[in-house]
Amino acid sequence: MSDLKKTGQKALTAYRPFWAKRFGPAPFLPMSREEMTQLGWDSCDIIIVSGDAYVDHPSFGMAVIGRTLEAQGFRVGIIAQPDWNSADAFRALGKPNLFFGVAAGNMDSMINHYTADRKIRSDDAYTPGGVAGKRPDRATLVYTQRCKEAFKDVPVIIGGIEASLRRIAHYDYWQDKVRRSILVDSKADLLVYGNAERAIIEIAHRLSQKKPIESITDVRGTAFMRKPDDASLGGWFEIDSTEVDVPGKIDALLSPYMTTEEAAADQGTDCSKQQAQASGAATGAPAPAGMAEVKPIKIVRQTLSKTGGDGRALVTPRDRTVIRLPAYEQVKSDPVLYAHANRVLHLETNPGNARALVQRHSSGGVDRDVWLNPPPIPLTTVEMDHVFDLPYARSPHPVYADENGSHDHGTKIPAWEMIRFSVNIMRGCFGGCTFCSITEHEGRVIQSRSEDSIIREIEDIRDKVKGFTGIISDLGGPTANMWHIGCKSPEIEAACRKPSCVYPGICPNLHTDHGPLIKLYRRARGLRGVKKILIGSGLRYDLAIESPEYIQELVTHHVGGYLKIAPEHTEGGPLSKMMKPGIGTYDRFKQLFEAASAAAGKKQYLIPYFIAAHPGTADEDMMNLALWLKRNGFRADQVQTFYPSPMATATAMYHSGKNPLKKVGRETESVDIVKGERRRRLHKAFLRYHDPNNWPLLREALKEMGRADLIGNGKHHLIPTFQPTGTDSGYESARRKNSTNAGQKVAPNKPRAGQLLTQHTGLPPRETGSARAPQRPA
Repeated sequence: MSDLKKTGQKALTAYRPFWAKRFGPAPFLPMSREEMTQLGWDSCDIIIVSGDAYVDHPSFGMAVIGRTLEAQGFRVGIIAQPDWNSADAFRALGKPNLFFGVAAGNMDSMINHYTADRKIRSDDAYTPGGVAGKRPDRATLVYTQRCKEAFKDVPVIIGGIEASLRRIAHYDYWQDKVRRSILVDSKADLLVYGNAERAIIEIAHRLSQKKPIESITDVRGTAFMRKPDDASLGGWFEIDSTEVDVPGKIDALLSPYMTTEEAAADQGTDCSKQQAQASGAATGAPAPAGMAEVKPIKIVRQTLSKTGGDGRALVTPRDRTVIRLPAYEQVKSDPVLYAHANRVLHLETNPGNARALVQRHSSGGVDRDVWLNPPPIPLTTVEMDHVFDLPYARSPHPVYADENGSHDHGTKIPAWEMIRFSVNIMRGCFGGCTFCSITEHEGRVIQSRSEDSIIREIEDIRDKVKGFTGIISDLGGPTANMWHIGCKSPEIEAACRKPSCVYPGICPNLHTDHGPLIKLYRRARGLRGVKKILIGSGLRYDLAIESPEYIQELVTHHVGGYLKIAPEHTEGGPLSKMMKPGIGTYDRFKQLFEAASAAAGKKQYLIPYFIAAHPGTADEDMMNLALWLKRNGFRADQVQTFYPSPMATATAMYHSGKNPLKKVGRETESVDIVKGERRRRLHKAFLRYHDPNNWPLLREALKEMGRADLIGNGKHHLIPTFQPTGTDSGYESARRKNSTNAGQKVAPNKPRAGQLLTQHTGLPPRETGSARAPQRPA
């Protein structure tokens, strides 16, 4: 806790509990007045509104925030997936004493509703039965409006990933335009971003002390509206970063036709004084009385900082400095300024050195500023244990049970089923992949639980969770192998401004010791009643190859036949825009994986994932990827197409055509952007080169690219010259379980020796001990 004292932050458990703690923890946070009555409550202090069904599990945001607030003594109610057509559903638990907390759910509501092709999804993994349509588009806006209608004088605080990634003006893929900060559009009183436990606890205690929400302007990880002439801004320094390519001080040009005396007079001096100064400087003699001493000219590099009158950079205290981003009205009409604002925001994401940000939003002639405080201080291991050790029921709320009291049939919640027997061991990611929003939301400082806390949760699953068969489906998080890995020096970590610790190579200050993780795996699989520990989270393979012992341990004991990793591409152009390592790193991991599998006497396979249509990807890049896939026997059944999520760096590339990984200017590097239905379909078609439905499009494109030599009927050609009549690949989107019709039997597909097989229906069957299919010749 000493580190927390340095930052001026209180530990989560350091607060005096609210008086309602006497009620004790609830079996489930109440969703009705009847449940409140059973608990002895006359009202709720806080009501959380969410677009997800309520699952009391630490993988669901509403449960984590609700239980964390409950541990502080507050009475917390849940309104999950309310009918938003009126305010009635938002009055179901009565008026909250402190505030409404609003979140769209574990996913952005627009990503939850629409595919990367902007088509409506047919299911929702966070709803009982997987039923779609139980939350509105832009759920945070709608829910906030209804809360305001239900109880006008109750503060509304928005959070979750939808609010977090839309905290400033952001490009909206679905409307193809830049939208205002969600704080402006929702008219919420306060926004919390990132992992919000520390901020929401501080806010709740202040509100319980009858402090007005307008006075809460100093909590890290929050955003709020501010008037430009706010009196409390006295003593703050503002750095203007509203423009790009701004020149420094320019000296006036002297006319060659002016005499020396005329030039001196034009500068407000005379020739005799200049000559005297020059003479003194040459001889070392002091300047005559009344004359300024000559000093050498200093060239000072200036980036985002203001300059003083003497041209030197103005160094300001970070805790009293705010950077002004280009205003909403600027970024909505100028993509270059949008990319610049995105770059500045990402440079200010390290909690150790980030400064506050401000962005002007004007409406109806009234200027208002969206003010973003620096990111929250990451939770310590002790605090992480506190959050995950809270009394979660680890089950959906009983209201979702079927007529038999079960959650395993028609009312099953797919997202809960996926994590039912898994354990989240950490938060955050220092990978910095530009298409991913984990870093923007959870930060790049890894927050890890203790080994003892993780073991306790495994034992709770074993002893309390219905249906447990002895198999833990995952010990992971955003990345499976970053647990307790971080910077060697807290001082260096606090000062670092790099967007990634592993790109373009692994930082020498990053320790890559997987020893603690190996120890955890061994202890976990040795528990009584635990048959198998699987690793289901994505693996950072460039980190794993630094520890061959870890790969050996993983492959020998924790791979259930298949291991998913994400090289994303084979070509340097798109990989540099993704901030992913080269395909050679994947090849090295593959060698280690196969060697470890052979040593363990197991047949196991990698499942690599690739992205189509990512910014920076040329058509030739996709063609080369398709050739690599064919050479390696890879047939992707599911295709991942780049999805421009709010605030991601790759989304800024997509919208602006600029590269915000570098300093942005009018003439700086441009990025090849894959837009338009035909070109996006083409890039997906290259990934599914084996699908006959894609052959006409690929033939046409290959001819246009001058690569008709890849069309033919030989094994080295990419696609054949003939087109089967009446052929339908039956391909469906990745949200479908598979592409096989119900009841249809598919012959086992045994791989040839050395063949790389992956996603998902093209994989060989698992070894179950049943009769084996005959081995095809190599």
